[in-house]
Amino acid sequence: MGYLLGIDVGSSSVKAALLDAQSGRCAGSAFYPKTEQKINSPQPGFAEQDPQCWYDCAKEAVRAALCEAKADPADVKAIGIAYQMHGLVCVDKNQKVLRPAIIWCDSRAVPYGNAALAAIGAEKCLSHLMNSPGNFTAAKLAWVKENEPDLYAKIDKIMLPGDWLAMKLTGEARTTISGFSEGIFWDFKNAEPCGFLLNHFGFDKKILPEIVPTFGVQGHLSVTAAADFGLKAGTPVSYRAGDQPNNALSLNVRNPGEIAATAGTSGVVYGVTDKKQFDPQSRVNTFAHVNHSADNPRLGVLLCINGAGILKAWVKRLLGNISYDEINTLAGTVPAGSDGLTILPFGNGAERVLGNCNPGAQIAGLDFNRHTRAHLCRAVQEGVAFAFMYGMDVMKETGIETKTIRAGFANMFMSDVFCQTLAGVSGATIELYDTDGALGAARGAGFGAGIYRSLDEAFQTLEKRNEFSPDAGSYAQAYTLWKKHLNRLMIR
Repeated sequence: MGYLLGIDVGSSSVKAALLDAQSGRCAGSAFYPKTEQKINSPQPGFAEQDPQCWYDCAKEAVRAALCEAKADPADVKAIGIAYQMHGLVCVDKNQKVLRPAIIWCDSRAVPYGNAALAAIGAEKCLSHLMNSPGNFTAAKLAWVKENEPDLYAKIDKIMLPGDWLAMKLTGEARTTISGFSEGIFWDFKNAEPCGFLLNHFGFDKKILPEIVPTFGVQGHLSVTAAADFGLKAGTPVSYRAGDQPNNALSLNVRNPGEIAATAGTSGVVYGVTDKKQFDPQSRVNTFAHVNHSADNPRLGVLLCINGAGILKAWVKRLLGNISYDEINTLAGTVPAGSDGLTILPFGNGAERVLGNCNPGAQIAGLDFNRHTRAHLCRAVQEGVAFAFMYGMDVMKETGIETKTIRAGFANMFMSDVFCQTLAGVSGATIELYDTDGALGAARGAGFGAGIYRSLDEAFQTLEKRNEFSPDAGSYAQAYTLWKKHLNRLMIR
């Protein structure tokens, strides 16, 4: 059956994985760069990256994965792409990038999304789009249109980060219904790009890419890209999805009632429903899942916490010569509740769950005579878990219950303290699997290319690694204290 290649374009790094299509085992994987990719912030609240860096990092990661697997490029049968959501890439008629990509954690578009919601009306936006225009791709494009009009006039196509990478691989500017929905361009009632939103912002529909199915041959690897990546020209690109729908797919979360989570730079809980539900305040967001169709709705309700693993990375840098494993070990030496030390992890841009406010991170209850760096290590992980819980309380209002949460054994989920805290405060069982976004994209590509006859077949080899059962312990008291600090912060 050969190999399936998955490429996961994150904001910190790009990962590539080769999946043995028959055994379902990872034959080789790599990520690049080895230090985190730079996020440029030319003004407060701005967050940009150069798309060419994604391509260059993908080349390095793919070549390293091929080398590790000792794979013949001719044996790579399909390519799948996962990518950081909600970004904006603008290209001209020659497919040249016109400006740095405005990425997911950039806050500049909040006023444009809020103005659109007020002008169009909340009921109309929410019932058609499932969301407020908020700080998503469409609102980011509105910022470009108003603030960079000469550049805007040169735009031939706008794309999400994964659409741009697929275009670089195949030469075709295309997207998916799931992609349009995450950019807040998709009209769920009329099953088409949203005309009233395009009209409100004054966007010409011609700048939108062609729609292709999430699963299916979306293009073939060009001669140039094949040479760059060490692959065979003509290899099909047969799957693409934003990182969170893709993360859910990688955990075989496809049906109503199933929940996935991830905790990389940002943290996400993603629940699947067949109901067109939305949060009236848009604190959590509803998007088309990878297997959504008009006849068989599959929608993902997404809770995003911008400040998750990035907080842990900040503390790692602050503490100096220390590894993530050492941080996890130190955290385990401190009792639940961190002896009253509380951290609010909101320091990575506007938080949707807080109504698009950007309050910054906070450390509260610090006692110079009692607290050590071990307390700091634990409070970081508890603070992120409590932020998850705060958002899951909002998700419950849309009908999403969190009895079992599936996650890949990666990033913050590699910490027993984090898993135990999340299980304890939420009352949910945490199931960990040996998979990641790149492997999920590879499985998706296998189904899209027809190598697997069904998604059930694609995921029959997925293995559970570990499980954490809920134990409330001291978490309820600590979470109550955490919420008190948050409430004080939000009323300032």
